[in-house]
Amino acid sequence: MKAQQLQSLDGPAGLHLVDLEPPDDPGKVVIDVRAAGVSFPELLYTYGRYQERRDPPFVPGIEVAGLVASAPEGSGFAPGDRVCACTYFGGWAERAAAEPHLTFRLPAALDFAAGAALVVNYQTAYFCLAMRGRLAACEHLLVHGAAGGLGTAGIQVGLGLGARVIAVVSDDEKAATASAAGAHDVIVLGEHWAKEARALTGGHGVDVVFDVVGGERFVDSLRSLAPAGRLVVAGFASGEIPEVRVNRLLMTNTEVVGAAWGAWVAAHPETPGKIGDALDAMVGKGAIRPVVGPRFALADAPEALRTLERRAAVGKVILELDATETRDGA
Repeated sequence: MKAQQLQSLDGPAGLHLVDLEPPDDPGKVVIDVRAAGVSFPELLYTYGRYQERRDPPFVPGIEVAGLVASAPEGSGFAPGDRVCACTYFGGWAERAAAEPHLTFRLPAALDFAAGAALVVNYQTAYFCLAMRGRLAACEHLLVHGAAGGLGTAGIQVGLGLGARVIAVVSDDEKAATASAAGAHDVIVLGEHWAKEARALTGGHGVDVVFDVVGGERFVDSLRSLAPAGRLVVAGFASGEIPEVRVNRLLMTNTEVVGAAWGAWVAAHPETPGKIGDALDAMVGKGAIRPVVGPRFALADAPEALRTLERRAAVGKVILELDATETRDGA
């Protein structure tokens, strides 16, 4: 099978399209991949900068959508089923394998590209907002990085939970994406964005901040919170890990909440199934429709990562697979 293999920690240039033996694990769901997601952690993996470093060679690819080729007895899946799955690694290939508890039936309303955008981002968003952030109906949610794959997922999960959603983006093009994803209000990042956010809540402040960016806007995010508000830390796309003076939390009765879906799932393997049921219900109600952004062939995975690196992507970046792909992606 064709696969993108990272052979050196040189960023996207370390990827090469190679021929490998397909996975054959009787304990996993083996999937003929039709689409695979591309995410910021995968970019960091190619440089060896992610929290969990992995030495090459390996095949990246956290999430896929496609057709079941084989499945363990009792898994509930059968050959030909349309599924999406979290693979952790190995997704950028014509065939991938996933644990049964990280494999989900693909809702009929979604195509394979949307399915490849669904699993990790929407599981993460639900975990961050519903389980860690305790977001309730009618509360105000502010989403940073709101035009990206995780940001648009945060918008739509917030809508599914009944929140009023304020999106923060860096330019007008991204504002249009956040608005199309369903945000009630959109703020283009500027010097006074936190004051704008408070104004949109009638001066009360936002109840939950979903922060996938980190960096210099972190303190202003705290200032934007209402009393008893929660800032959920979900990532550091800016590349800068902020620090907080905890006296600010004391005086305002606010919280900074860490939220790492992968670490939680490792200890609580029943969680993805429960979240998956909640997401299916949101898909059924129309709250969730993954925003698919740039699409690339498997051979062009390096360029897909460079699009993320340039901060040029809106929506979820997707690799669409075709059995005729033969070019080297280096």
